[in-house]
Amino acid sequence: MKFFVYILYSNSLNKYYIGQTYDLIARLEKHQDKTTRFTKQAGDWKLVYNEEYSTRKDAMNREKEIKRIKSKQYIQNLILQNER
Repeated sequence: MKFFVYILYSNSLNKYYIGQTYDLIARLEKHQDKTTRFTKQAGDWKLVYNEEYSTRKDAMNREKEIKRIKSKQYIQNLILQNER
């Protein structure tokens, strides 16, 4: 099984959301249908970044690492590096 760390972006809120999951497509659908607490604030969430891990523990650790940094610039740099 694969696990993913992902970053969503809402243009209307100008905010990023960081999460982890084993089913990226299903999780994105939940964010879009406004059934999750934070992301129900907007309906325009777009997947802008993701990383793949072989264990849930690794994905959770990476999610925590990104959140702990608390830097919009760091997140934007991750996205830019991924686009190259």
